[in-house]
Amino acid sequence: MTSRTRALAAALSLSFLLTACNAGSSSDDGADTGDSTDAGTAAPAGEDTVRIGLVAEPASLDFTTTDGAAIPQALLYNVYETLVKIDQNGEMVPALASEYAVSDDGLTYTFTLQSGVTFSNGETFTAEDVVTSFEAVQNDWTVSLKSQFDIIESVEATSDSEVVVTLSAPSNTFLYSLTTRVGAIFDAGSMEELATRPIGTGPYTFGEWNRGTSISLQRNGDYWGEEPFFDQVVLSYFTDATALNNAMLTDGIDVVGTVQAPEALSEFEGGDYQIIEGTTNGEVVLSFNNETGPFTDLKVRQAARHAIDHQALLDTCWDGRGSLIGSMVPPTDPWYEDRTGDYPYDVEKAKSLLAEAGAEGAQVRLRIPTLPYAAACAPVVETFLEEAGFDVTIDDLEFPAAWVEDVFTNADYEMSIVAHVEPRDLGNVFGNPDYYIRYGTPELRALLEEADTGSEEVQVEKMKEAATLISQDAASDFLFLLPNLIVADPDITGLPQNAITESFDLANLARG
Repeated sequence: MTSRTRALAAALSLSFLLTACNAGSSSDDGADTGDSTDAGTAAPAGEDTVRIGLVAEPASLDFTTTDGAAIPQALLYNVYETLVKIDQNGEMVPALASEYAVSDDGLTYTFTLQSGVTFSNGETFTAEDVVTSFEAVQNDWTVSLKSQFDIIESVEATSDSEVVVTLSAPSNTFLYSLTTRVGAIFDAGSMEELATRPIGTGPYTFGEWNRGTSISLQRNGDYWGEEPFFDQVVLSYFTDATALNNAMLTDGIDVVGTVQAPEALSEFEGGDYQIIEGTTNGEVVLSFNNETGPFTDLKVRQAARHAIDHQALLDTCWDGRGSLIGSMVPPTDPWYEDRTGDYPYDVEKAKSLLAEAGAEGAQVRLRIPTLPYAAACAPVVETFLEEAGFDVTIDDLEFPAAWVEDVFTNADYEMSIVAHVEPRDLGNVFGNPDYYIRYGTPELRALLEEADTGSEEVQVEKMKEAATLISQDAASDFLFLLPNLIVADPDITGLPQNAITESFDLANLARG
């Protein structure tokens, strides 16, 4: 056994330990999370209830002021709806807008709204709710995603059933952004209670949040669209991957919504369960702080990228499941290119680059969220980087509270590992110099603007150039693309093959 093989084996053993000890529970300040239990809610099994096991619990229910994918995962498309949405085939389809038209100059979008729609509090959905919701993104939201609506010049309700949105410039990304959380439509009179009392028009209504264990959603009996199959959906949150699997094996849940211990999938093989394996938008990024510390130096960033054997890492910490992509673009996006060849594994090249930068022994904190993929992969990353000459310290931060505060908000880190699961998020992550990666160079922002305002062909061309620039400039490293791994009872239907939106769309689920 070589020294590197022994190191990888040790890292793998440590990754299992970290996953078991540190993965996933969260709470917001002052919240009563109860005991840090392994199991989620004790919801009874039954034909009318589906129980879904997840790991990352929301810190709040208000995604206008709180970052994190766990909130839209639970609420988007289920409680809150958008004017248009992405279906499970990746196609844009009507939602609260029955149809829309775009002016020839690309500046004016006219949306005709569905009729007979009410919010779960009984209020009628009108064009004024769209106006209020869109203006709130511009004026009241505090998360960085609000910048997607900077392009909006005005929003006008021309009647109760028609909304006209005028842009300051043509935008290829505007309509797609409406399918994400920034496009969520709220009841104008209930927006003060978003953190605790979600009110939407969706197929489910918010039921109860048992902090630290579960969120329940109830079928909306007054839903304007097709009635969902299940009376109740229980989203159960688990503190570690093993407990999540055990709940499935002991009939505590009906679906593992996102497998967090892929090496244990063999437990479910043999016919008693269905296993779904597809792809996602979730780029697992080894983030570099481009503003302070050793990664301000291009050669140090390049050294880190050359130092990692990405296939060995994927095999070791995620059982070889997932895809190597080399960039911030998944294969499901139209501007995807395989960039895995930009920085091939070359430990001697990494050592040479560190020497050229005068950074041998560079001390870096790898500050990771307590989530299974990060806990599993961090020791492997540490092994590779230290072999190249870095001095790495792993720092586990409770997720989301501590990680969001220290890394995401204050950029108090040198490296981190986090999965960015928002769709088409290259610009959001790397185009904003104030985002936690602290990149957003003028050259990249110019490419993103050209992509957004040009033709579809120009958009694809410029987005490819943007992804190339980010990769070659080693703004971060891209470890792998998370797979969509789901385990479920064999009679559950409607589960997504690919997870390509922020939402776990529950209305499609049924028992066959």
